[in-house]
Amino acid sequence: MKNYKLLTPGPLTTTDTVKKEMLFDHCTWDDDYKQITQEIRKELLKLAHVSEEDYTVVLMQGSGTFGVESVLTSVIGEDEKLLIAANGAYGKRMASIAEHAKIDYVLYEEDFDKVPDAGKIAAYLDEDAKITHVAMVHSETTSGILNDIASVAKVVKERGKTFIVDAMSSFGGVDIQVGELGIDFIISSANKCIQGVPGFSFIICRRDKLMESKGKARSLSLDLYDQWETMEKDGKWRFTSPTHVVLAFRQALRELEEEGGIEKRQERYEKNNQILIENLAELGIRPYVGADVQGPIITTFYYPEHHNFSFQDMYQYIKERGYAIYPGKVTDADTFRIGNIGEIYPEDMVKVTAIISEFLKERN
Repeated sequence: MKNYKLLTPGPLTTTDTVKKEMLFDHCTWDDDYKQITQEIRKELLKLAHVSEEDYTVVLMQGSGTFGVESVLTSVIGEDEKLLIAANGAYGKRMASIAEHAKIDYVLYEEDFDKVPDAGKIAAYLDEDAKITHVAMVHSETTSGILNDIASVAKVVKERGKTFIVDAMSSFGGVDIQVGELGIDFIISSANKCIQGVPGFSFIICRRDKLMESKGKARSLSLDLYDQWETMEKDGKWRFTSPTHVVLAFRQALRELEEEGGIEKRQERYEKNNQILIENLAELGIRPYVGADVQGPIITTFYYPEHHNFSFQDMYQYIKERGYAIYPGKVTDADTFRIGNIGEIYPEDMVKVTAIISEFLKERN
């Protein structure tokens, strides 16, 4: 049986107890299963620090991108316009979604190692009164940068616009005061920092904004309002739900609480990241983004100078010794990535950096 840990931004390494939940085959029509869905929705509101009066949760079948596409194609009407702030592949993916769905949009691009500038976003909004919605990624795993959603939220809300945040790889691992920031739609996925498995995304929605979206959807299966309307009644999903994934996610939520909530999980992720960066620095391997904007989820590293190996060589060497890392995704540099979320602890960071050290010694 294969046995290695994933040092990736999700899917990620999960506990045996989360995996065990998927051994049971549940009927989607059972009241107890529908109750599980409702419990999950309520727990996600707590993690977002918002009330049921002001916010609600929609679970959507599919990967995180399905959730992002659901929001963008459901809440932006034909007479409305979207501003996308992008500094990586996942911000650009929003633009692809908008392009395919024929959503009126403008793309503000920033360098991969720089956060989107709130002042520039304010200027876009002031210069174009047609813009009604603003969307951006929080943890851009292309580089590992953690974008400043707070400063952007301020200028967006001051101008009365709708704010959409892709928090795919940060929600549950970085504490986000959704209501205080004024985020209207925040999207994440089961297989990220809550440490479940792939199969559905979830959207935490400001109720009044969700109500305004009724009838705007460009898709049947990704219609956010219709999904909510059915789910709100008794926990039933409109179409076949990933039952095993839902059961695993409920267990993952329990384990997040047992760990001490988001605060303690974030501390673990930050410690993992600190050890990773410090140990690789001793090997002459430095991060792609600056320490002031580096997130605790995944880190992009430059290869050491004058290296004489390929990513595949290093990947295979590390994998054979118990860990899987990620290839680089930025387009302007030769890099690789290492994640530190999931069921990963400081001792794993010590082990993987020791393996990399051994690899470099053998290659020199």
